[in-house]
Amino acid sequence: MADSTSHTVVGVVLRVREGHLEVLVGGARLRQHEQLEPALSRAVDVSALAHVEQLETRILPDGVLATAYLGLVPADGTLAGAWREVTKVGEHGELVAAAQARLRAKLSYTNVGFALAPSVFTISELREIYVAALGHDVSATNLQRVLVRRGVLERADGQRAPGRTGGRPAALFRFASDRLEVTDEFAALRPPTGPESRRPRGSRASG
Repeated sequence: MADSTSHTVVGVVLRVREGHLEVLVGGARLRQHEQLEPALSRAVDVSALAHVEQLETRILPDGVLATAYLGLVPADGTLAGAWREVTKVGEHGELVAAAQARLRAKLSYTNVGFALAPSVFTISELREIYVAALGHDVSATNLQRVLVRRGVLERADGQRAPGRTGGRPAALFRFASDRLEVTDEFAALRPPTGPESRRPRGSRASG
């Protein structure tokens, strides 16, 4: 068992790639008199993160006290490391689950999607990110309506050309801000439950 004075800083970094939520976990032992943030910078490349926040502090199975941080990397960002799908994580599974829960909650009531999305995107591409992060389906039409109404999204120049299956060019969007903002503190994007299950729902999300 580790020394009772051991304290580790763990960075739990999430991103969405090819429709899957992936995680990269890095840890660094806290040095004597060291603050948490410098240790986090040794655990993961903080400069590559679009958003980072302290997650929780707990005792790990090996007896080490760990302070975990949630970090997010956009779809067009780069952070080298041993990325794995969140469903295939063994070690630090409880910390990864806590990071997922925090992300899902904040996707409902903040604009934190900016930290997962590329700089510009179509609504279909954004929906794929939300579906992967939330773990359940959402309607692209309603997602656009809700986020535009809240002032989270704005139109970007240009259009995305149709794919090989044809169709019309798709409008491009971007997040209006790259700073975390509470946009609807009572909203909740819930899992599907019935005929209307493809709609993101919340206290004001349908208005």
